[in-house]
Order: sequence, then structure tokens, then C-alpha cells
Amino acid sequence: MGEPRTYPPPPGPSTSRVAYAAAHVVPDPAGDSLDWDATLAFRRHLWSYGLGVAEAMDTAQRGMGLDWATTRELIVRSGREALSVGGRIVCGAGADQLPPGPATLDDIVAAYTEQLAVIESVDAVPVLMASRHLAAAARGPDDYAAVYGRLLAQVERPAVLHWLGPMFDPALDGYWGSADLDAATGALLALIGEHASRIDGVKISLLDADREIAFRRRLPSGVRLYTGDDFNYPDLIKGDAEGHSDALLGVFDPIAPAAAAALHALDGGDLTSYEEVFAPTVPLSRHLFEAPTYYYKTGVVFLAWLTGHQRHFRMVGGLESARSVPHMVRLFQLADAAGLFPDPALAAHRMRAWLTVQGAA
Repeated sequence: MGEPRTYPPPPGPSTSRVAYAAAHVVPDPAGDSLDWDATLAFRRHLWSYGLGVAEAMDTAQRGMGLDWATTRELIVRSGREALSVGGRIVCGAGADQLPPGPATLDDIVAAYTEQLAVIESVDAVPVLMASRHLAAAARGPDDYAAVYGRLLAQVERPAVLHWLGPMFDPALDGYWGSADLDAATGALLALIGEHASRIDGVKISLLDADREIAFRRRLPSGVRLYTGDDFNYPDLIKGDAEGHSDALLGVFDPIAPAAAAALHALDGGDLTSYEEVFAPTVPLSRHLFEAPTYYYKTGVVFLAWLTGHQRHFRMVGGLESARSVPHMVRLFQLADAAGLFPDPALAAHRMRAWLTVQGAA
């Protein structure tokens, strides 16, 4: 085992970038709900490092086991916790309470509206998540424009839009009305241009740095680009002479202390330290998010267990079995190389126990 890298909590959030970590959830292995103590403790961990929490996003298994009843309680509990500690929070609104199968555009708007009311009841910023129901129902860009236009007209505060590529969810292929990414980009930019005063930013997860940069340069003034690119985040956040990306990232869940240290180095103009801190996290993140990318959550929770943030490695819907033993072994090695285990002995003990259960000791 390598030596852990120590990153003390910073005095507050980054001043040069807005950064959210999309947080995972911890199930109660003896029941049908979540372990609320462990789930909320992890959010306090993220806030203690100055990061915002992106709640009820895909990292929390939206669409992969977490139902709307539990999601609603998660949003309310996390929102209240954020208010009590002064933590920044955004929460995902979708239409996932609708039953499987066809839905009308009115049904979809009503479902989003129900979720928006819950988010706004705890004074959180809404993220209008990409919807599988809308992807199936929309006949083209005009349907997306109509649905999002109705939603943006009713939000109490500027919302974050959300473009999740099919590598994260195959059911979202062709989002914004076209499988042609250039056409989809044009449709989304037109929507943003029409409603810019009601949009805080847009979160893009396409794992295509050049496309993200080109998109960022076409945004109206005042609308942020929140990178969701877990392959290229250091360069995208650092930016260039024409601008930078802020962050809403799943990888910030397991690398929160390092991410906070890098962002504060950037605040001070120390690009050498910024790059040095982030460098060993990139191979880890690229492995974590390798295809099939939608199973990245399994590695996120595995690292949380190895790091000591929770007492078990269980996931909603049994998703802990989604990655292979060789994948997890490599993940362990990369996290150790990045110095992310604050207690290497605990991590080694738990890894050895897990390998024993897998028959690979």
C-alpha cells in the first residue's frame, strides 16, 4: 500500500469555480430504504471540503433502482441538511415516477412539475434531468422546446439543464431531437438562448472535450457550462483564454479531498499544484467510467466502502455485482496510487475480505 495524500478541508468553497459532486446513496442492507445516517454523513463530508452536492442525480441510482418515493425523501432530507450547514445543493428533477411505457408530453410536464415542487420546497436549485420518457415520446426538437419551455416558465429560480449522453444511459440516444450531435447542439443552444434568464447553466456529459469547449463558447453570457466529462475534467475546468467549465461530476464523489485541493490551488493561480493534484486521479476516473459507463456507480460505492465512509458494500438493486473482479482490483490499485485511502490498512483489510468472498483471495 502507498502512503495516503493528506488534503485538509479548505476554509470554504472554491472562489474561481462552482463545483458540485454528484453523491451516491447508501442502502440499508437490512431493510428496503436507505441508511439515512450514512447517506447524509457522506453529504456532510462533501460540504466540509467546500464542494456542493448534486443530489438525486444518476450517481444516486436514479433510473437504476432508486424509486421516486425514496428519491423524494432523499431530496427533502438532503435539502434540509444543506440549509442547516450552509451547503450548496442542486437536485435532479425528472419524470421517473411515471410507469414504464408510453407517456404524453402533458404527462411528462406534470411529472417534472411534481418533482420541481419538492425541490423548491427545500430551497434547492433544480436540475432538469434528461428524461427517458421524453426521449421516447418526443417526435423532434419542437417537442423538447415545448416541454422545457413550459418547465422553465414555472421555476422559482434559474435551473440547470442536463444533457446525458447514451454512454451513460442508452435510452437517451437522440436527446434534444436528433442522433446527430451537431443538430442536437443547435436545438439545445436555441432553447437556452430563448430562456437564458431562467437558466443557471447546462451540465453536459458526452465525454467529448472538443465538443464541450465549442458548446461553451456559444453560450449566452451568464449561463454556465457544468462539465460532466469524467475523462477530461482537469483541462476543461482549468479552461483557456476564452473561458472555462464549472463542474458537476460523479468522480468528485470519490476524489472530493483531492478535487477541493486542486480547485483551491486554481483559485490562487497555482497551476502547477492544480495539475499535480489532479494528475493521478485521471487514470482512476477513466477506469471508473470505462464502458459500460452506466456501471460507474459500482466503483464509486466500492471506493466509499474501502475509504471508510460506510460499513458495507451494498447497493440499491444489487448493483454491487455489476463490475468484474479484475475491474475492481485495478480500481483499488489506481485509488491507492492516487493516495486516496486515508487509512491504507482498513482499505487493504476490506479489499482482502471482498476478494475472499469473490473466491479470488
